[in-house]
Amino acid sequence: MSVRNGALSSLRETFAGEIVLPGDADYDSARAVWNGMIDRRPAIVLRATNAADVSTAIGFAREQELTIAVKSGGHSIPGLSTCDDGAVIDLSRMRGVEVDPDRRVAQALGGSLLGELDEQAQAFGLVCPVGVVGHTGVAGLTLGGGMGRLQRMFGLTIDNLVSVELVTADGQLVRASEEENADLFWGLRGAGANFGIVTSFEFRLHPLDGAVTHGKLIHPIDRATELASIFRETEEAARDELWLGFGLSLAEGEPIATVQVLHCGPPEQAERDLATLRAFGPPLVDSIETKPHLVAQTMNDEAMRWGHRFYMKSGFIPRLDDELIDLLAGHMGRVPDGTGGEVSFWAMGRAISAVPEDATAFTGRQAAFWVAVEILW
Repeated sequence: MSVRNGALSSLRETFAGEIVLPGDADYDSARAVWNGMIDRRPAIVLRATNAADVSTAIGFAREQELTIAVKSGGHSIPGLSTCDDGAVIDLSRMRGVEVDPDRRVAQALGGSLLGELDEQAQAFGLVCPVGVVGHTGVAGLTLGGGMGRLQRMFGLTIDNLVSVELVTADGQLVRASEEENADLFWGLRGAGANFGIVTSFEFRLHPLDGAVTHGKLIHPIDRATELASIFRETEEAARDELWLGFGLSLAEGEPIATVQVLHCGPPEQAERDLATLRAFGPPLVDSIETKPHLVAQTMNDEAMRWGHRFYMKSGFIPRLDDELIDLLAGHMGRVPDGTGGEVSFWAMGRAISAVPEDATAFTGRQAAFWVAVEILW
């Protein structure tokens, strides 16, 4: 589908951002998204510079009867950041994070990336719990719930969302919070991509001096069930400061079992909390050490760079049984060599489960673990 020239002329009079059409020199880069599996060709890409541009773009797309896709960081795994024959409203020109250290809040524009939020908050010894890849968009991560390594201590990203400004389907700019448009704010926290285009987020921040204990323990696959047992014991007994993840994957073609950790408390406390886990072994690898929080937050950035093909399924489970570990370990030999095939379990609970299930649109708060089965190639 192409856009009529007359409509384009009118759009250019009111839209201050950049318009990219098929055939333009940067069309292919404008339509690209993070997941290399997704290859779609929109009729127009509208790179907005402010909320007024977003409103204009929505109005134009509705008048032209174009499907709308919203691109912030472009990380939507199923490719919702783009579309065929429709309008992509691209917020990448709307980036920037401002921190008020006295109020402990951060304001992030709709196209901002997690790395920007992390860096600006850490400049004042503060943090917002977000995801684990710095070039992920703040918007998509937040509106879907926002899981990450600080979630047991500080909750999900949505649990630290104070307010948003968004443009609705009829082009109106509105504010939503617990006090204003509360029903909309409820839905935004977990199902937010369905209710409008968020142009600004306000987050609550928490003190974190910048040092965390972070790394992984890698063991042969034949120790997986025993390692999982120690993982469960450590997770159940640990303080809120400790986040743990258990995974099964391949290393140089050989199946392995891995425990990832991030402890945001004092190093001596982390050493005590991790003692039993680290004593099991010897491990093939023990990379757990004290490092700046920003270093831990960017360690996945290169491995998860743009252009990889990625597919996953995920869900919540109430427990991590030995039978499940044995079953999955038996399947790891079927993962194609040279791919990033992995099954991972992230510890939930604590600050997440302290929020009532019906407080937000996000579900699964009472689950013990989030499980993801994914492959990257």
